[in-house]
Amino acid sequence: MSFVKFLTSKVFLKQLVIAIVAVVVLCFLLLKWLNISTNHGDFVVVPDLKGKSLETVKIELEDNDLTWKLQDSANFNPNYPKYAVIEQNPEAGSQVKENRKIYLILNPSGYRKVEVPNIMKRTFRQAKPTLEALGFKVGNITYVDYIGKDVVMGMKHEGKTVTAGTMLPLTSTIDLVLGNGNRP
Repeated sequence: MSFVKFLTSKVFLKQLVIAIVAVVVLCFLLLKWLNISTNHGDFVVVPDLKGKSLETVKIELEDNDLTWKLQDSANFNPNYPKYAVIEQNPEAGSQVKENRKIYLILNPSGYRKVEVPNIMKRTFRQAKPTLEALGFKVGNITYVDYIGKDVVMGMKHEGKTVTAGTMLPLTSTIDLVLGNGNRP
């Protein structure tokens, strides 16, 4: 029997139809299984968790069949209570599947600590931007007799003398003692 005769024979055509029907049925069953196993069309709305404590968040997420994971919480926000959620991903109102992880960023207990730079014997013009770039605030300025005008002679934080390398919370106010240009 030649190849062309085999392709036009009833046996080959019958086998071809059976194979096509089997592929169609297999695809249909596979799609139905995927719809069932992935909960196609079933969504949970993510609640708004911002400003809530971790205990409240746990309860809300368990009620909605969601899980959670904490991420880095380095950015202190004074507008939120300590250890409250300040960011979440996915955002509130998003539709997600059951058991989806909601990533949370908590407000730390306070600003992180930053090392005070060495600005001694530098001019006020140099010292102020250096302090502000690190997140400190320049507070009161007092003058002492020293020949260099506006040269930093000392630093204070809350009335206590501060030296370079001291760790202070971000946004701390540092008072500066400057020279007044007079000989001592």
